[in-house]
Amino acid sequence: MGRFGGAEEALTSRPDAALVDVLRIPEKFVSPGQRIFRRVVYALLALFAAVLIVYLDRDGYRDVRNELGSTPGTGGLSFLDCLYYATVSLSTTGYGDITPVTASARLVNVLVITPLRVAFLIVLIGTTVETLTTQSRQAFKIQRWRNKVRNHTIVIGYGTKGRTAIDAMIGDGVPAGEIVVVDTDQSVLEQAATNGLVTVHGNASKSDVLRLAGAQHAASIVVATNRDDTAVLVTLTARELAPKAKIVASVREAENRHLLRQSGADTVVVSSETAGRLLGIATSTPSVVEMMEDLLTPEEGFAIAEREVERKEVGGSPRHLADMVLGVVRNGQLLRVDSPEVDAIEPGDRLLYVRSADR
Repeated sequence: MGRFGGAEEALTSRPDAALVDVLRIPEKFVSPGQRIFRRVVYALLALFAAVLIVYLDRDGYRDVRNELGSTPGTGGLSFLDCLYYATVSLSTTGYGDITPVTASARLVNVLVITPLRVAFLIVLIGTTVETLTTQSRQAFKIQRWRNKVRNHTIVIGYGTKGRTAIDAMIGDGVPAGEIVVVDTDQSVLEQAATNGLVTVHGNASKSDVLRLAGAQHAASIVVATNRDDTAVLVTLTARELAPKAKIVASVREAENRHLLRQSGADTVVVSSETAGRLLGIATSTPSVVEMMEDLLTPEEGFAIAEREVERKEVGGSPRHLADMVLGVVRNGQLLRVDSPEVDAIEPGDRLLYVRSADR
């Protein structure tokens, strides 16, 4: 049951329709004009389907003038009669003591009266129908997403750090639909949803919220909260649910770094110290800061990337490659390029190098 007992199933055990206000799957924007046009098309399709059904069984209908069909001796209704009958039936008009009899009157009823009646129905019940269909569609999308979500990235906190981390991932080619944002602020989640991100509204220190975000199937989890104590609790919960996921956490104070490590974070970034170092460097060598910003911006200039070693590179020195290699990742440990352990590249190594953003 975990540290939170039976409460961790509170969200994940709910039906998908009850999660519409918590979990949101982004949708493509459709203009109001397109929505109305689609409704009109669907109404016309339903109308002509009814006309076809009536026309195929036209011998079973009787005209109001107590004769079969509108023309004596035809043995059934004309197409216009069928169109008229289907129109007044679908529009719930029914029959009264005053009914169109001539062909011209019935044609006017079909071409003028019915469109006005349909427009009235759209204005009257369109909003209610759209709300119901939107909720049903969201519930279906939630069910489908929860069944297939795997190897995605969860970002906890959509503040400055969280947004910047997501921008960097998208710049590196990660699809926005594979990123899930968890936050307690509904307003920032609305902004994340408009950017095409999946959002979960809730406290990430609770395991049921992380389960709803698919933490047990996530490839990586980014903890970008505003408080260090919150980051520690969230990291503990995330590591319990996702023992194999890569957890990257941000902490404000360096003295709390070991707490994040003990909680299960693979990588800890000290935001205050990093910003402080860049501020100090900028006072004497501002061009270095500009280069660092360039390296940390993947969509332009240069960027730091990681790749597998090619077969022809095994046995050679990383300092003699065409790429500007900064380090070698061997058995999960990063070694600098000038380290004697990496004088020769081995199979399974990964290279940390500087690449051009347009590659």
